[in-house]
Amino acid sequence: MNNSTYDIIIIGGGIIGCSTAYNLMNRDRGLKLGVIEPDPSYSRASSTLSLANVRVQFSLKENIQISQYTQQVLTVFDKEMATDRYTPHISFRREGNLFLIDAKREKIAKQALSLQQELGCSVHWWPPEEIKSRYSIYRTEGLIGGTFGDTDGHVDPHAFLRGYRTKADVLGATFIEDEVTRVITQAGCVSGVQLASGKTLKSKVVVNCAGAWAGIVARTAGVDIPVEPVKRQVFVFDPAVKPKGPLPLTFLPSGLYFRTETGGTIVIGKSMEKDPKRIEFSWDEKRFTEVLWPELAEFAPTFDTLKLLRGWAGLYAVNRLDGNAILGEWPTLKGFFLANGFSGHGLQQAPAVGRYLSELILGIEPALDLSVFHPERILDNRPVSEAGLV
Repeated sequence: MNNSTYDIIIIGGGIIGCSTAYNLMNRDRGLKLGVIEPDPSYSRASSTLSLANVRVQFSLKENIQISQYTQQVLTVFDKEMATDRYTPHISFRREGNLFLIDAKREKIAKQALSLQQELGCSVHWWPPEEIKSRYSIYRTEGLIGGTFGDTDGHVDPHAFLRGYRTKADVLGATFIEDEVTRVITQAGCVSGVQLASGKTLKSKVVVNCAGAWAGIVARTAGVDIPVEPVKRQVFVFDPAVKPKGPLPLTFLPSGLYFRTETGGTIVIGKSMEKDPKRIEFSWDEKRFTEVLWPELAEFAPTFDTLKLLRGWAGLYAVNRLDGNAILGEWPTLKGFFLANGFSGHGLQQAPAVGRYLSELILGIEPALDLSVFHPERILDNRPVSEAGLV
């Protein structure tokens, strides 16, 4: 075996790629595994630009189970990923997720809540008076209640990603700073990748973990997946009157969301239909001042006076078919595995996805059956329903 031949090549060294690399190497340290990542600073990685939220509040059983596993992993992550080189401190803060419900979404919300509780999740129904008693700055007119997940929260995304990457590196994965320009195929099988540097790497197993670039990568192999980059913007402001305690990640029925950040600041965002469907990282102050702030101040009047501190933009890898992950081997191209289309949920699904991909590739019975997300549904135009809250 020469230096340009690998057992497995992973395209994309973000949180999904690094989790997959870690899980593969942790199961078989004899693997020759290469991870191709063009930006080791991760300045444009979706995971490091996210709010790093982790929640069990989904309506699809498998998505709930994925998050339950993630929350188990997070409780021991710092210890299990520690190396002589780096010990992560992901600072998992269980400050909760609160979804506010209006009459239009009552039925869906209560069905999802019932499934969550049936699966053992700590999620509770709060009537308007309960919400008001806990968060007096919120206006509850027009709401019929809310669902609160007290195990939900957020982590430090940089530490989370670096923990996986460093551990995978220590276990023997090779990280290569380069860009894949083409997935090479031959007779219905993958045979390697072509890099921007001009190098060719050979492998019979290639895993597409390219995030917002996944559709572009797949097309070089003749595979068309409905994944496109969509720009999402978030903002941080300092309110003149700070809340008495931390606010959970709060979702309004309109899709506006916010939570407290370190130092009593507030982070806020909202996904909109008009968000650019392209790779772009600029952010627009007017989006905050003219759209988000007026809506927020109407819901929580105490925020009518504030100072905008900063903003940024990141990318969602949106699956246009159904908004759910695409996981597994592409049916018509042997050795080409996909972990794509997370639609904003990639960071919180990384532990289970990395484990599942490693099991599929190595021929191990999966600990969690995620076959509902198999790529075959793309060819069949058969969406998987996630009628959840966002």
